[in-house]
Amino acid sequence: MMIASVSTPAPQTAAASPAASTQDAASAPQAQAQVQAQPAQPVAQDKVTISNAARALQEAAETVAQTAKEAQHGDRQAQHKLAAEEARRAAH
Repeated sequence: MMIASVSTPAPQTAAASPAASTQDAASAPQAQAQVQAQPAQPVAQDKVTISNAARALQEAAETVAQTAKEAQHGDRQAQHKLAAEEARRAAH
């Protein structure tokens, strides 16, 4: 797949008159002012909501290392999960 440049400048010929290039040079500042005067388009922001089932699946698939890290940072669910795992290990 080949990608071509979208903004390629038109080649100038040697037969261009000096008056034409002076006219182009005079209109260049006007074109820049026109581009700068346009307001910026607002950026769309999406909001994602995860269902309770997805959260439960995410917690179940979590690694022990991730659970321990979250528990150290005060995550009550992670602390409870680690305590349950330790109790299960102690019972065996």
